[in-house]
Amino acid sequence: MSYRKPKVVVTRKLPDIVETRMMELFDCRLNLDDAAMDKDALIEAVQEAEVLVPTVTDRIDKDVVAAAGEQLKLIASFGTGVDHIDFPSAKKRGILVTNTPDVLTEDTADMTMALILAVPRRLVEGEMLVRSNEWTGWSPTGMLGHRIWGKRLGVVGMGRIGSAVARRARGFGLSIHYHNRNRAAPEIEEELEATYWSSLDQMIAHMDILSINCPHTPATYHLLNARRLALMKPHAYVVNTSRGEVIDEAALVKALTQGQIGGVGLDVFENEPKINPKLLKARNAVLLPHMGSATIEGRVAMGERVIINIKTFVDGHNPPDRVIETMF
Repeated sequence: MSYRKPKVVVTRKLPDIVETRMMELFDCRLNLDDAAMDKDALIEAVQEAEVLVPTVTDRIDKDVVAAAGEQLKLIASFGTGVDHIDFPSAKKRGILVTNTPDVLTEDTADMTMALILAVPRRLVEGEMLVRSNEWTGWSPTGMLGHRIWGKRLGVVGMGRIGSAVARRARGFGLSIHYHNRNRAAPEIEEELEATYWSSLDQMIAHMDILSINCPHTPATYHLLNARRLALMKPHAYVVNTSRGEVIDEAALVKALTQGQIGGVGLDVFENEPKINPKLLKARNAVLLPHMGSATIEGRVAMGERVIINIKTFVDGHNPPDRVIETMF
């Protein structure tokens, strides 16, 4: 009996090895020029696809879901977060949603640790000083930053990535504190020597560095707002490699420029790719282009997980990375 290949529409350019395998397994429509799809293009895609493979740049809102044809049964997202998908609308239509967890954990934790190091030690400022030919040589008071050894790190969201960040941070002499919807297992707390704070406000007020590692959901939108930023120590730093919407960016810029906090390290932004001009001018801000998971190994692993989810679903089984709920 011949195997019928499902119609799969991929919204962005993926690694060649992933696209090749998809073409072998599925009736696949690729996006070879990597141009982001607008809403009309996404609606057209869901009207023909049996499986849609979007990325975090695609807004699969309720209008897009409502326009989907009856043949659309699976949204196999290329990425860990699913905040770009209207999950309740998809669930109501009987459309399964999958993601690619785990494979990005170590890459994102590496980037988080890099920002934790870069901001207090003013690494980007130093690099720019050298490139501008303005560096006049070593000075006892030149480019002074702050050591991180012995400081307190507050992890907001002690999931896979938050725990991986904490493991790295311990090696740099940071003491680990965390706030989470649910308290971590005792063995994790013991391994990381982590202190749990049931009150996010109280934890923020005592930390030297705050690492945002929770997903963006309605419950975490602007979790770090003006009121909470005002609780931070004047020398404290904020690092965010999760989602820009978790922080009230306007309030963050104000706190940064007015000296309420010591600095920020951001890999994500609330309205990316647009960035607040004041952030771009801030010398105590390290800004990256959403590259926390940008490794060749990670992207290929993501594609492999997408393929496994699609193949498992087509074979009549529950995909291994089926999203059940999206609350933090």
